[in-house]
Amino acid sequence: MRVAPAVKLSEIDKEWLLKQASSGVATKRLGERCRIVLLAAEGKTNEQIEEALGVSRHKAARWRTRFVQAGRPGIEADVPGRGRKPSYPPELRELVVRMTTREKPAHGTHWSLATMAKALDISPRTVGRIWLQHGLKPHLVRTFKVSNDPRFAEKLEDVIGLYLNAPEHALVLCVDEKSQVQALDRTQPGLPLKKGRAGTMTHDYVRHGTTTLFAALNVADGKVIGHCQARHRHQEWLKFLQLVDQRTPPERELHLILDNYATHKHPKVKAWISKHPRFHLHFTPTSASWLNMVERFFRDLTTQRLRRGVFHSVPELVAALEKYLDHYNKEPAPFVWTAKANDILMKVKRARKKLSRRLKAH
Repeated sequence: MRVAPAVKLSEIDKEWLLKQASSGVATKRLGERCRIVLLAAEGKTNEQIEEALGVSRHKAARWRTRFVQAGRPGIEADVPGRGRKPSYPPELRELVVRMTTREKPAHGTHWSLATMAKALDISPRTVGRIWLQHGLKPHLVRTFKVSNDPRFAEKLEDVIGLYLNAPEHALVLCVDEKSQVQALDRTQPGLPLKKGRAGTMTHDYVRHGTTTLFAALNVADGKVIGHCQARHRHQEWLKFLQLVDQRTPPERELHLILDNYATHKHPKVKAWISKHPRFHLHFTPTSASWLNMVERFFRDLTTQRLRRGVFHSVPELVAALEKYLDHYNKEPAPFVWTAKANDILMKVKRARKKLSRRLKAH
C-alpha cells in the first residue's frame, strides 16, 4: 500500500504557511494549499485532510507531494502549461502592447478598450486581458514635478537634517499658508449616508468669500499654531511670525521650514528676522513642497473638515477652522520623517536623466 510522504517544516516555512493560510491578500488557491501542507505536517493522512478541508484526497496528495519535492515554490505556482490557453497569437499581444505604449489614436490622447478593439478588429475583452497581463492602464495618468533647483541637494540635506537631528534646545516648525480657503455653501441640501447608499452633495455651490490659514507645525510634538487672515501678503506673514514669537518659549531657538513664496523673502520680512535672531529660516528646494510636513496637516484638514463642509459665511468657515485646530491640538500626533536623503537624491537623478533623454528625443 502507498504511504503518503511525511512533511517536516522548519520554523521559517511554518511561519510563512500560517501567514498565507490566514492572509486576506493571498489567493484563495494558495491559502488552501498551505492549509493542506500544515495538516500534513501534523501527521494527518490525505483522507483526514479531505474530511477537514472539504478537498479531494487526490488534491491533498498532490500538494503534499509538491511541497516535499520543491518546498514553497512547489505550491506557489501551477505547473507550466496548465490552464486555459489564450485564443489569440503572440503576435497580436505584442502588437497591442506596442500600440498602447508607443502610439496614439488618430483623434485622441490615449487608447480605450473600444478604440483599440476597433483599430485591430478584435473584441474589447481581448484587449482588456492583454492590458491586464502586462499591467497597462492607459486611462490613468500620474502627475509629477521634478525640482530643477541647482541647490537641491544642499537644501534637501538641510531640511531632513532638521527632521532627524534637530539642534539642541531648539524648536523646528514647518510653516506655510493654505490660501484661498473658500466658504462654500451648497445650493440644495444633500442626503445623509444610509445602508446601501452613499451620502450625496450637489455639484453646484455658492461662494461666500475666502480666508487664508497660516499654520506652523511643531515637528517634535505635532501641535499646530494656526491663525486665519483675509489675505496672504507680507503684512499678514509678519503678523503670523509675531504670533509664533508670542506662543513659543522665548529662550528657545526657532528653525522654520518654509517654501520659496515671494512673501517669505520680502525686504520687510528680512528686516524683521534680522531683529529677531532666534528665528532661522530654512527654505525647501523649488517645486518640492512635499518636503514641508505641514502640507500633510493641510491634507488631513481638507479631507476631514473642508471638502464636505458647508459654510454660509467666512466667519463661519474661520470658526470651523479654529475649532478643528483646537480639537487637533488636544491629541496631536508628530509626523515622523522616514525617507533617507540619499534615496531621494537618487530618485531625483533618475527622473532628471529620463527627462533629459525624452527632451533630446523630441
